[in-house]
Amino acid sequence: MFHPLANLRGYDIVLASGSPRRRELLSMLDLDFRVDTSHSVDESVPPGISAEDTAPYLSKLKADAYPIDISEKKLVIAADTVVIIDGTVLGKPVDDDDACRMLGLLQGRSQKVITGVTVRTSDSTATFSAESIVEFATLSDEEICYYVEHYRPLDKAGAYGIQEWIGAAGIKSINGSFYNVMGLPVQRLYSLLKSI
Repeated sequence: MFHPLANLRGYDIVLASGSPRRRELLSMLDLDFRVDTSHSVDESVPPGISAEDTAPYLSKLKADAYPIDISEKKLVIAADTVVIIDGTVLGKPVDDDDACRMLGLLQGRSQKVITGVTVRTSDSTATFSAESIVEFATLSDEEICYYVEHYRPLDKAGAYGIQEWIGAAGIKSINGSFYNVMGLPVQRLYSLLKSI
């Protein structure tokens, strides 16, 4: 029976991310995979790494943390998403006040969302990044506080999830992949997986 990713049969496919959004997005490719977050890394970015290179750098760091024996048919997928405004990387907020601060920076403006993805097997490693431009409508402080209070976006880069209330009420346009903004550029990943 045909499967678009039949070339991956026999692989132990590991998603190295605890993100429920990445799990949902990878599931869209009809793959059997498991989630493993047991190999955490220090996500400090060394000086000299540009804002645009931060997400792919971190995705490779995460993928490299998983041991793969040369005889294993294991495939590790790791990803990292950042929001960039004025050349500054916004990661995950530390608390509600930080989330409100980040959204205050983003409202009424456009920003870059970059997801870096690394796919690693015993004999190859491939890293790529995808970029989307997201334009926010102007939001009041009350609207921002409403979103943070009701949706608790503390696990999201830039303090927002495009699939939530703020995406419907506050985002005017996206230039690039919607799924990239959610945290995994699925079409780009699918193209890479087909070539393994």
